[in-house]
Amino acid sequence: MRFDHDDLYDYNCATSEKVKIMNSQTWTVAQAKAKFSEVLEQANSTGPQTITRNGRTTAVVVAADEWERKTRRSGNLAEFFAASPLRGSGLKIRPIKGRPRKPIL
Repeated sequence: MRFDHDDLYDYNCATSEKVKIMNSQTWTVAQAKAKFSEVLEQANSTGPQTITRNGRTTAVVVAADEWERKTRRSGNLAEFFAASPLRGSGLKIRPIKGRPRKPIL
């Protein structure tokens, strides 16, 4: 049995707004194994496919192009800090006085 989730949102989007993702369907592990080609086809055409085991989400199958888009780096560390809302806030970070602790190995 598959379940359709029409109101799923991507809260991990790089922008501050929530973005509605395409239709997502839920499959049990047994269903996903039996219809793996269909799971892949659905991931490419309609959006992420959730796979559950014992009622808990175990994996999500997404199209390769969506994965690449989500994992693509959007700048470097200097640009990240330059865009920080704390920039220019006057926040002062004081260094820790004394010697660093020796690591316990």
